[in-house]
Amino acid sequence: MTSSGDAAARRTPLYETHAGLGATLVDFAGWLMPLRYSGGERAEHTAVRERAGLFDLSHMGEIHVTGPQAGEALDHALVGHLSAVATGRARYTMITAEDGGVLDDLIVYRLADDDYLVVANAANADTVAAALTERAAGFDAAVHDASADYALIAVQGPAAADILAPLTDADLGAIRYYAGYRHTVAGRPALLARTGYTGEDGFEIFLRPGAAAPEVWDALLAAGEPHGLVPAGLSARDTLRLEAGMPLYGNELSADITPFEAGQGRVVKFDKPGDFVGRAALERAAATGRSRRLIGLAGRGRRPLRAGNEVLRDGTPVGTVTSGAPSPTLGRPIAMAYVDADLDTATGAFAVDVRGRAEDVDVVDLPFYTRDR
Repeated sequence: MTSSGDAAARRTPLYETHAGLGATLVDFAGWLMPLRYSGGERAEHTAVRERAGLFDLSHMGEIHVTGPQAGEALDHALVGHLSAVATGRARYTMITAEDGGVLDDLIVYRLADDDYLVVANAANADTVAAALTERAAGFDAAVHDASADYALIAVQGPAAADILAPLTDADLGAIRYYAGYRHTVAGRPALLARTGYTGEDGFEIFLRPGAAAPEVWDALLAAGEPHGLVPAGLSARDTLRLEAGMPLYGNELSADITPFEAGQGRVVKFDKPGDFVGRAALERAAATGRSRRLIGLAGRGRRPLRAGNEVLRDGTPVGTVTSGAPSPTLGRPIAMAYVDADLDTATGAFAVDVRGRAEDVDVVDLPFYTRDR
C-alpha cells in the first residue's frame, strides 16, 4: 500500500481491506480512498467495461428524510418531484441555491411511503444535510444524517448480475434501473439498488451497519473471481463516468452553474405542486436561455486533455475543459468543456491549449460511450 492521505482523513470500514490489496490510498473529500490497485487504473477500467469491477463508495453521504410530509418537504427542498416517486424507485435530482446554482447532485430512493434516502456526494454531505434540515422546517418531516452508519459497495459491469445472484435473496431480473429494495447480500441486510456511475449495468449495496462491509466485499470478490471481477478505485471510476458523459460536482457542476447550463434541465420539475427553493431563478434561466453549454471533445492526437485547459476555435479562446482524460475504451483523449451557448460548433477548427500547444480536437456528441442494452 502507498498513501498520500492526510493523517486526519477518515477511513471507511474497508480501509484495512484496501491496504491488504495494495491500494494506493489518497485523501478524497476528507476520506482515505483507493485511487487504484496494483493492476492499475486502465486494467480496472477495462474490467468494468468488459466484465466487472468492485468499488468502495462508503465516503458518500446518506441522509434520511422521514415523516408524513417527507415527500412534500423534498419537493420544496429539491428541484425534482420526489413525492411522485413510487416506493422502491429512485430519482436523480439536484439541490440548488436560491439563485439556481447547483449545491449538489443527488440520488433519492423512496424506501417507504414516509421514508426517503438522499445520497449526496462526499464533499457536499454536510451542506446537503444542513440545507435539508433548514428547508424541512414547517413540514411534518425529520432529517437525519446517517452517513456514519453506512457503508456502500458497488459492483458494476456486464457480469454484475451473474456475480451478485448467488449471494442475494433478490430476483435481480425484477429490479429495474433506478430501483432499490431491501434484501440480503452475503447474508447481511442491505438496500440493493440498480444504480451506478460508470455507464454500465450494476448494483449499489447500502449496508447498515457499515461494519458488515468487509465480509460482503470478500464474498463478492470470491463470487466474482470466475467472472474476472477486480477491485477498482477512484481513477477508474472517473474515466468510466467521463466516457458515459456523467457530470462530476466540482467539475461540470457547481454553485455557479445551473442545471440548464449543465444540460440537466430535465431534472427541474416546474409542474410539481408548490414552490421550491431556486424556482424563480430557474424559471428565469429557462426563459432566457443558457449563457454556456457543455460539449464533448475528442482529441486527434495522444496528449491528454485536462480540466482547466482552454478550448480554442480558430485560435481564439471560446471555453474551458471541465474534465478530461485518455479514454481506455475509445483509445483517444476525451474531455467535456463549457463554451458560450451560442457558439457555432459545426464550423471552425477546434483545439485545446495543452501547456501552450494547441491540440486538435473534434466536437462530438455526449456521451462518448453508451453500453449495449
